[in-house]
Amino acid sequence: MTLVNHRFTLAARPVGLPRPTDFQYAEEPVRQPGDGEVLIRNRYISLDPAMRGWMNDRRSYVPPIKLGEVIRALALGEVVASNDPKLAPGDHVVGLFGVQEHATVAAKDATKVLPVAPLPVFLSTLGMPGLTAYFGLLDVGKPQPGETVVVSGAAGAVGAVVGQIAKIKGCRAVGIAGGADKCAYLRELGFDAAIDYKAGDLAAALREHCPDGIHVYFDNVGGATLDAALAQLAMRARVVICGAISQYNATGPVTGPANYLSLLVHRASMTGMVVMDYAARFPEGIMEMAGWMAAGKLKSKEHIVRGLAEFPVALNMLFTGENHGKLMLEV
Repeated sequence: MTLVNHRFTLAARPVGLPRPTDFQYAEEPVRQPGDGEVLIRNRYISLDPAMRGWMNDRRSYVPPIKLGEVIRALALGEVVASNDPKLAPGDHVVGLFGVQEHATVAAKDATKVLPVAPLPVFLSTLGMPGLTAYFGLLDVGKPQPGETVVVSGAAGAVGAVVGQIAKIKGCRAVGIAGGADKCAYLRELGFDAAIDYKAGDLAAALREHCPDGIHVYFDNVGGATLDAALAQLAMRARVVICGAISQYNATGPVTGPANYLSLLVHRASMTGMVVMDYAARFPEGIMEMAGWMAAGKLKSKEHIVRGLAEFPVALNMLFTGENHGKLMLEV
């Protein structure tokens, strides 16, 4: 009996918020693995803001998804057939397996995960979001004990880990999030302050909660939020540019910071980071964060939507703020 693979491909390049008609839900026979390949049945598919950028036909750190190609996405799955000695049926692996039920890939592109945590955690705190927070904050932000670390999108998969690591390293953690529920969640995680950007004057709130300035600003949002943070920098602050979710669905020019001269005045730095630059060090980050989780110092939260067919609706939860925790599909 031939296995059937259901998948989502890119039918049209989105303009603004993606629409269901920008994707095509199709089926095809599953391709059996050749030499050095494995067949994977996806269990969980990660939904990340970066996916929206990959759908645009413009230069980025990875090539855009081509029309007709399966939607690129990180996923965690189970090996069901293998033609490589390093992986066996039953192994759980992560990789860029796409928004589909099955994937046939080179074994070198599938990374085996060890059962030290529930499987979804390997797409969240012990996966790309957590590793982004770990290396972005520690290697780029270089926080020192007693400094104030501010993170935007703080209730999201990356931001929540940034704030918790800041606390582990002896810093003050201030999170910016949208809504009372998300701010309450940040306080549960141990943030020193949670700012609801929807509730009032963000610039005034940053002045209140960061009286000595912002030493490390970890930006996931861009736009007006980045501008407000730049206005409150401390001397020799470090700004980490991780993402700009407020701009991903813009139909006009991307909004740049008007307060960039604050970098000059405060002798500050602004550095972009892409987590794949640290791929050789992923085991280091995973091991340390797994230790923090085992010690109760680092918490993980996942928002799981069930059913591959829910992909178009679930993806937009990232941009409407409906998700609470790392967003993913259970296939």
